[in-house]
Amino acid sequence: KPEKPPFSYISLIIMAIQSSSSKRCTLNEIYSYLQRRFPFFRGSYQGWKNSVRHNLSLNECFVKLPKGLGRPGKGHFWTVDPSADFKFEHGAFRRKPKLFK
Repeated sequence: KPEKPPFSYISLIIMAIQSSSSKRCTLNEIYSYLQRRFPFFRGSYQGWKNSVRHNLSLNECFVKLPKGLGRPGKGHFWTVDPSADFKFEHGAFRRKPKLFK
C-alpha cells in the first residue's frame, strides 16, 4: 500500500491550485491532480476525499468562486486567498507567523 504523502492537506490543495494556469480548480480537478501526482490517492480508499472537502470548506485560506454562467457541471472553483500569507518551506506550505506588537 502506498504511503500517504508527507504534506498536510492544506499543502496538497495549494499545490493542486497553483499547478493550474488560472490558479483556481474545481473539486474534481483537485482530486485528479492528487491522483496523478501521488500513488496513495489512486487506491480503493476514498476517505481522503472527505479530508480535502473538509479542508476546503473550513480553512479561511481557501476561497470558493462561482463557476460562471454557461459552465457545465456542478460545483465551484476554489482558489487560495491572496491575503493568506504562506511560505513554501521543506516541501510544504506553511503560514508565516503573525508578528505581535
